[in-house]
Amino acid sequence: MILDRTEVKICGVNSTKAFDAVVEASADYLGFVFFEGSPRFVTPAQAAALSARHPGGPKRVGLFVAPDAGAIQAVLDKMPLDILQIYGDASLCQALQSRFQLPVWRAVGVSAKTELPLDGQGLGGFVIEPKPPAGATRPGGNAVAMDWGLLSDWEAPGFWLLGGGLRPENVVQAMSQSHAPAVDVSSGVEAAPGEKSPALIREFVAKVKNFSPNTHNH
Repeated sequence: MILDRTEVKICGVNSTKAFDAVVEASADYLGFVFFEGSPRFVTPAQAAALSARHPGGPKRVGLFVAPDAGAIQAVLDKMPLDILQIYGDASLCQALQSRFQLPVWRAVGVSAKTELPLDGQGLGGFVIEPKPPAGATRPGGNAVAMDWGLLSDWEAPGFWLLGGGLRPENVVQAMSQSHAPAVDVSSGVEAAPGEKSPALIREFVAKVKNFSPNTHNH
């Protein structure tokens, strides 16, 4: 897949300064975490208030962990979402996509090439990240970087984002090795757990936007 540039998602936005920084940096996607076990958790009302600060700009992504339809509806009753990012099996993701008529990105934890999805499962895309380390209390990358070389010759079945352990100082290497069409960062642009740094957000987005996939490919 030849892209003009790599897209970027900033996840776990939970403050006005973080929201404003993501919008001003012109990120492609802005993620709200509706999972209470996360230090980035926001309520539907909090997310709606943040989102109303700038109605346009980045697409709004709602992150949910093994949700029932009611949890998603509670958010949609307060604000529109463009995309649902779901931690759950393929059948749950398909059912939610069908019910809400919104693209679903299924999060897939990977530690070996054999775990990479080979068909699109009818979904809007995938978030590919490392498997949570043993003892982790929440899914997701948990600030651990994966072996990006696992992805270099993967024939991706559709759109996907690379997540897990990305930071301003390693994202160029990650993009070069993985050929990801999009990257997803949360803790890598924080000053402390759950506290986004506007400066790191700006730096991360700039690194991604200045990267040219076609000059770095073999």
